[in-house]
Amino acid sequence: MATVGKSDTRTGRIRPARMGDVRAIHALLTTFANKGLMLPRSISSLYDHLRDFIVYEEEGRVYGICALHICWDDLAEIRSLAVAEERQKCGVGAMLVESCLDEARSLEIDKVFVLTYQAAFFRKFGFVDRDKQDLPHKIWSDCIHCAKFPDCDEDALIRTGLAVRP
Repeated sequence: MATVGKSDTRTGRIRPARMGDVRAIHALLTTFANKGLMLPRSISSLYDHLRDFIVYEEEGRVYGICALHICWDDLAEIRSLAVAEERQKCGVGAMLVESCLDEARSLEIDKVFVLTYQAAFFRKFGFVDRDKQDLPHKIWSDCIHCAKFPDCDEDALIRTGLAVRP
């Protein structure tokens, strides 16, 4: 079990998402999508990509979510990071990002990028700003469904040097 926050007495854990989590994942994503902070995702899309997701839970309730989506042989995207407001500023988001980076390392993925409105948060993990035009065109397949496409106002950041190959 991971302990949340420095002085917080709550404990929770990060685990792979399960079928029973889809409604909670959808609710969290919808909360932030309605505020214009992330792309909405359909229930169907969540089932299609469930294996990409991890969740942070306490006592059976999902408070945080994040996904690592593999794009290419050496490139993945961290997407759909969302933490319930009552658990923000407690380290939950950081644990979710670190877990995704650990998975990328275990899969020998060297580069992980993110499209975000929270660039400063991701810079804490070694991500650096990147021009969106430098990212492979393959990554835009989800973007065409966004109301802001092609005028994306999210920041692109990338972290490289993750894979340690023998």
